[in-house]
Amino acid sequence: MLAVGARNAAAFSLSPGQCHDAPQGRLLLETVGKQEHLTPLIADRAYEDDQARCTAQMLKFEPIIPPKSNRRNPWQYDKEFYKLRNEVERLFRLLQGFRRIFCRFDKLDIMYAAFIHLALVYVAVK
Repeated sequence: MLAVGARNAAAFSLSPGQCHDAPQGRLLLETVGKQEHLTPLIADRAYEDDQARCTAQMLKFEPIIPPKSNRRNPWQYDKEFYKLRNEVERLFRLLQGFRRIFCRFDKLDIMYAAFIHLALVYVAVK
C-alpha cells in the first residue's frame, strides 16, 4: 500500500503471501507514475535495496529509507522525517480493525480488494 497519511491511501495491490514486499512496492510506485516535484517517500528497511531506491529516484521520489545494519556502504537519511512513518502504520492499524480484512474471510481476491476499498473510504471520511 502506498499511503499518503494516517487516513488516506494513494494505491494498493494484493500480492501472494509468500512474496517479498520490495518487488511489489516497485510495481506500485510505477503505477503511481512520475511526480512533478520531488516527493518524500518514507519506507521501512524492506525497501532498502538498490533497485527500489533507484526506481523511487527515477520517479522523482526522495527515498527516506534507513539502511540495514549489515550494509557495507550505508547512506544518510533524515531521521526526524522518518518518524512520520508511524502515520502509515496507523492506517494499517485502522484497516486491521475491520475483522473481515484481519481474518480474510473473502476467498476471492476481487472481493477482498473491494472490501479494502470500502474500508479505505470509510476510514478517510470518518
